[in-house]
Amino acid sequence: MVVLVTGANGQLGQALQFVAGDYPEIKFYFYGSADLDITRTETIKAAFDEIKPDFCVNAAAYTAVDKAENERENAYLVNVSGAKNLAEICREFSTVLIHISTDFVFDGDKHLPYTEDDATNPQGIYGNTKLEGENEIRKIFKNYFIVRTSWVYSQFGNNFMKTMLRLARERNSLNVVNDQIGTPTHAIDLAKAIATIVLSKSHNFGIYNFSNEGSISWYDFARKIFDVSKVTVEVKAIPTSEFPTPARRPKYSVLDKSKIKLEFGIEISSWDKALEKYTL
Repeated sequence: MVVLVTGANGQLGQALQFVAGDYPEIKFYFYGSADLDITRTETIKAAFDEIKPDFCVNAAAYTAVDKAENERENAYLVNVSGAKNLAEICREFSTVLIHISTDFVFDGDKHLPYTEDDATNPQGIYGNTKLEGENEIRKIFKNYFIVRTSWVYSQFGNNFMKTMLRLARERNSLNVVNDQIGTPTHAIDLAKAIATIVLSKSHNFGIYNFSNEGSISWYDFARKIFDVSKVTVEVKAIPTSEFPTPARRPKYSVLDKSKIKLEFGIEISSWDKALEKYTL
């Protein structure tokens, strides 16, 4: 099973490299943007010509949520045009596309976990471009798995956990919002779920949610990060109104994972067990 991975130097790309050895049935090929730029079809075509992948995992994305508000063209180029380019070439090569999307396609006004069939209503440029990317894929062909996820973190790349640990070394106290509710997702668990999808050979294509289990605030997450990593720092809970950002965050973005668990038999760890399991 040949799997091409874009965005190899990003958080999920690095997590996939970390777990690749656990899946000898899969031959992974990892491409960073210097080797495969999803905004340029000729670089995609060259890679596909060379390895003829059975699956393409699109881990490349513009994920700077706040910067996107002033850089719509850049976000659109990667998240929409890039997704469209990959889908077109996947169709040409009969390659299954596994595309990573986000909880930001929802507005966060719900109070129960979001299912794959819930109405989308993104509130910022990042969420809008990710949803447009999904829609471009869906218009082009049906052989795709779109995996929506949330609050991704790990020992790789830039993320909330690493930011909290860095700030704790620089300050005596931290303010963290406690009225945005969601579920952290360890990138390694997401990578393992993607490998499970590949090995399943399922043709039940479509949209699937994946995150770890449970629901917490960013404040709760920060407290647990410091507890697990044995870092002592004062953490103060504040409302979102005291921490304004250019892009609006969903107030509630817990995802319902019933569909992916049923289809692929995936057992999903709780967010706190996942945090404890992997080295910080």
